[in-house]
Amino acid sequence: MRILSAIVIGLIFGLGISISGMANPAKVLNFFDIFGTWDPSLAFVMAGALAVNIPGYRLAFRRPAPVIEPRFQLPDKRVIDRRLVLGSATFGIGWGIAGFCPGGALPVISTLEPGVLLFVAALIVGMLVARLPSTWFPSRGKS
Repeated sequence: MRILSAIVIGLIFGLGISISGMANPAKVLNFFDIFGTWDPSLAFVMAGALAVNIPGYRLAFRRPAPVIEPRFQLPDKRVIDRRLVLGSATFGIGWGIAGFCPGGALPVISTLEPGVLLFVAALIVGMLVARLPSTWFPSRGKS
């Protein structure tokens, strides 16, 4: 049931990304080009996502547990630390350079366009490199 629900949720997300045009890196990059060819549609997509998610979370957390899990799995850490800031900055820089975020790249990977494949390859390498400090230095990876 978990795998089926993950597939359905992924398909809905990918469909939303595709319909909104956010799978097109030029559209995303135009959002960041404030003094040039600025396109505010990404802000509307984000606002729409918040409009759906905020009530959804409020409803979900009224339940004692999720429907298909024994308990909610929420992060224990609530501090803004160096890893969070560096990870967020890396994500933002990569998004601004490539015009893709992981959620926008995966729905269009089937196009086999070189830019998409390069981005996904760099994404995978980046995730592996990000794990190295916690593998080599277990006590340092926790900060």
